[in-house]
Amino acid sequence: MNFPKMLMRGVFLALALMMAAPFAGLSGPLGVTTAQAQARDPLVASVLFEGNQGFTDAQLLAMVDVATRGVASPGVIAADEESIRIAYQEKGYANVGVSSRLERTSDDRVLVIFQVSEGNRAGIAAINFTGNNSIDAGTLKSVIRTRETHLLSWLFRDDAYNPQMVAIDKELIRVYYGNRGFPDAVVTSAVAEFDTARNAYFLNFTISEGQRYSFGDIAIETSIPGLNADALTGSVRTREGGRYSLADLEKTQADMAFEATSQGYPFADVRPRISRDLSNNIFNVTYLVDEGPRVYIERIDISGNEKTRDFVIRRELEFVEGDPFNRSMLQRGKTAIEALGFFSAVSVDLQPGSAADKVVIVIAVQEQSTGDYGATVGWASDQGILGEVSLTERNFMGRGQYLRAAVGLSGTGRSFDLSFTEPRLAGLKISSGIDIYHRIRSETDSSYYGSAATGGQLRLGLPVTRDVNVGFFGGLETKTFADSSAPFSAFVTDGAVKNKFWIGYNLVYNGVDDVRRPTEGIYATFSQQYIGWDYSLLKTEAKARWFFPIMEDTGIIGSVKGQAGLINSFSGSVSPLEAFQPGPSIVRGLTAGYGPKTAAGESTGATMYAAVSGEIQFPLPVVPETYGLKGAVWADAAIIGPAAGSVATDPDSVDQPLKGAVGASIIWDGPFGPIRGDVGYAHTKATTDTREFFQ
Repeated sequence: MNFPKMLMRGVFLALALMMAAPFAGLSGPLGVTTAQAQARDPLVASVLFEGNQGFTDAQLLAMVDVATRGVASPGVIAADEESIRIAYQEKGYANVGVSSRLERTSDDRVLVIFQVSEGNRAGIAAINFTGNNSIDAGTLKSVIRTRETHLLSWLFRDDAYNPQMVAIDKELIRVYYGNRGFPDAVVTSAVAEFDTARNAYFLNFTISEGQRYSFGDIAIETSIPGLNADALTGSVRTREGGRYSLADLEKTQADMAFEATSQGYPFADVRPRISRDLSNNIFNVTYLVDEGPRVYIERIDISGNEKTRDFVIRRELEFVEGDPFNRSMLQRGKTAIEALGFFSAVSVDLQPGSAADKVVIVIAVQEQSTGDYGATVGWASDQGILGEVSLTERNFMGRGQYLRAAVGLSGTGRSFDLSFTEPRLAGLKISSGIDIYHRIRSETDSSYYGSAATGGQLRLGLPVTRDVNVGFFGGLETKTFADSSAPFSAFVTDGAVKNKFWIGYNLVYNGVDDVRRPTEGIYATFSQQYIGWDYSLLKTEAKARWFFPIMEDTGIIGSVKGQAGLINSFSGSVSPLEAFQPGPSIVRGLTAGYGPKTAAGESTGATMYAAVSGEIQFPLPVVPETYGLKGAVWADAAIIGPAAGSVATDPDSVDQPLKGAVGASIIWDGPFGPIRGDVGYAHTKATTDTREFFQ
């Protein structure tokens, strides 16, 4: 229970006791009469609840005090009724009624029974915005936490009106505007109107946007002797001509302080001096790097982390007790704690220490659920209906570890996967993990062979720069093949076993603004791995995708993706079992397995490919934004290279190495993850390639 609720409950309890005093025959000083009243109140045998569906008995029991006090005091019972009523209202039950009654037991005690009349749960019929001339309502609805009533509201209960949540929404809107060129934007009001006939709220936000600004001249000045100011320029995110962003200012300030600290100046204080040019709508920024006050950290207090261990939070701070205090480094640490995703709110406060040159840092967090369950359903031409059920815990045992278990099922097989990641190996900024899997692919009338593969790998990852990470991995796999019925494969025999190991690395550049919903920036990967044992191959792949807004703040996002792969064999030809198998991730609109094939129609895979794709995503008109639906149009093109293996290929399968397709998609950003359906037409293909209209 948070502080405002406790305060409200305390006030109500005091008033209830005072109002109940005359009816209990109390007189005299309050301290004496309260004690006399408690002496006459019957003892509580048990606390029961009736009519509650929105909360369990255990949840309601945690809200009331009559059980812990042990006596059926009218004032306490009245306060408990109010606590239950407030909890229900915050969950969306606007017309809830709560009453209570006492029933005597054989041992002269009483049963305290709370009767709840829930009524129908109230939702949010519509969220409206006024004054948002530059950013559309759909974008703003995706920013705030309050949600309109939608198809799955009955399941997720995310459409309740909560004044405290609305206050958070107002700040989220202000920050969103502030990061997109509007430093003066403010939400002037947020009014909720309850419609009794519809049993729903209409929520109206009024926004004053102000003018849009860009960054102008950027400079760095320092008064610290010996500090290399030129080395700080790599920390600057506020580029001339770029739109104004409060987040970029704060990140630059924190990164610059970190760089100064790494140069040996822990007390360096970075402050942006901003000069507003009203005539040109620009901000000229000069970062001032000066020697700050010599204050040291006496103590770091952390509260609110009932599940998360203290060390998980402390390791995100790049300072400990006794270190010099640096305000920019503190902000950098706060941002890192928020980025964990374990907390709904993180606040940092400073208190005086035991001496003038000491300070106490107080970090308060509010934990949120870190466990997720997922269920996905799809369809593929080579597998039929497929689905997966997964359980994920992002803060396993409160230690910040990642654990995921998944079971997949399709018309042609089953899969079992288990992954575990330790984000800080031995307390260092090195992640480590293990993946274990068992995958079964059945032999069917349409497949040439089946298989059962069991394997696993170990992983290590560490940051190279602010945006670049490197990972190392190695693993083992054994695979048994089944080919007991026609059509028979040209590459395996029934009961054959193939073993392999692999070792490799990957580089990841993450320059996007949001990994889950990117709107601008570049995300790129490069990987190489050597595959040995029954093989001897070097597999190389590079992928990059550039996101950019086509129309600013309208939700229309463009992207261009390029990818290429190459396999080199050190012992004869490349085995088709380890070749690239072209599918919809390269070119949509074609049945998986397109490219080189044998005369019998079995895909050989390819030893090389190069592909490019362009896509535009946009909100669907008329469809409510809360449904999470988007549309997309796209175009794919690829060159599929030489066939793998030494078996002769069908000439009709390689008469056109260029593949091309265009199409459109519906994307649902659902509660279990994004799901998309692609409708495409392959306009360029080889003779034996088959078109697939829907994927």
